[in-house]
Amino acid sequence: MASARFTLPIRAYRLATWLATPFVRLLLMKRLKRGKEDGQRLRERHGLSRVPRPKGPLVWLHGASVGEMIAVLPLMDRLRARGFKVLLTSGTVTSARLASSRLPPDIVHQFVPLDSPLFVRRFLKHWRPDLVLLVESELWPNLLIEVNARRTPLVMVNARMSPKSFVNWRRMSKSVAALLARVDLCLAQGPDDGDRLSRLGAPRVTVTGNLKFDAPPPPVDIVAFDALRTATSGRQVLVAASTHPGEEEMVIEAHQRLRKELPNLLTIIAPRHPERGRAVLQLANEAGCPAVLRSDGYLPDRGTQIYVADTIGELGLFYRLAPVALLGGSLVRHGGQNPIEPIKLDSAILHGPYVTNFAEIYGRLDAERGGAQVTDARSLAAAAYMLFADAPARQRMSAAGQATIASYGGALERTLAAIDPYLVQIRLERH
Repeated sequence: MASARFTLPIRAYRLATWLATPFVRLLLMKRLKRGKEDGQRLRERHGLSRVPRPKGPLVWLHGASVGEMIAVLPLMDRLRARGFKVLLTSGTVTSARLASSRLPPDIVHQFVPLDSPLFVRRFLKHWRPDLVLLVESELWPNLLIEVNARRTPLVMVNARMSPKSFVNWRRMSKSVAALLARVDLCLAQGPDDGDRLSRLGAPRVTVTGNLKFDAPPPPVDIVAFDALRTATSGRQVLVAASTHPGEEEMVIEAHQRLRKELPNLLTIIAPRHPERGRAVLQLANEAGCPAVLRSDGYLPDRGTQIYVADTIGELGLFYRLAPVALLGGSLVRHGGQNPIEPIKLDSAILHGPYVTNFAEIYGRLDAERGGAQVTDARSLAAAAYMLFADAPARQRMSAAGQATIASYGGALERTLAAIDPYLVQIRLERH
């Protein structure tokens, strides 16, 4: 791509990332101390790999973290079935751990290189992808520029653009348009996402739907499930999933209120960031609610009131166990968490008012009575008690949620149809 198409901010970013390259090790060491990096795989962040490139046509999918990875699991399976090799990259330790447990052995997982021109070029020289699929909103300038320079087709899949991000990106409209011009095709989750991306300069936008609606429910370790089900036999179980700071206090208070009517209640708190488990444990114990950590190897006994699920990849276990689930990130101003998985596993869904990241689906769920909004500990306790006390009402909510989710299906087939011309072209070029 000619440098004339670079705006001044893009030039400045390119220069800054070149100059910062020698100091990347310091950044990575700082992140390593905070548990944000895998010390055994830091070279991948420099665009280096000990893993050889697989033979044959290779599709590179990149998603930031766990949610994006789960969304594209069915897409990866379909690509493999058509004879394409798959390289999956992500940027978080949590997603790497999930990859090790969820991915088939023939799918290669790597940490995405930091967005330095040098690192991205190393990465592309080694892997030589035939097609690049960026999941949701992963638009790193140097990555886009270097992929485009190699004339490799680049498609955004499951693309989204929140109202907040749109406002922020509009402040750099020329630079954003110059970057999006390097995207061959943009497959948006919904009409609003597509409209915002088009207004920002994405040249070819098609609404294909949200792949997360077609993703299978998370798997479960049967042995672990049986052990936990036995340990909680005869108890009502509430799960608060993907909670953020400020929410656990409300959940613990709601638990205390519920215990007055449901003395056998067990509340499972699964913090969004598992490393916060001990902080949540301390909150529960200080509130007078005996708690244990799952990462310490404990199962809840009859004296346990709060079970802190500070592990990775086990939400499917807790959703199967708990008939009522509070989705975190919604009682504080975070934007909410995806409700699809617990709904597919028959949980009745409660959520807070701050769900801007998933506003459409929560709006539909509430309208169809497949979910209910709560605002604080008092309303959470009241709503949860109603669902525990009235099993038919809980089952109606669960059924309504599943019907709503089913109505959003079909994104996988539409996505595959949209990228099929690129797959056909790759085949033609290799024969």
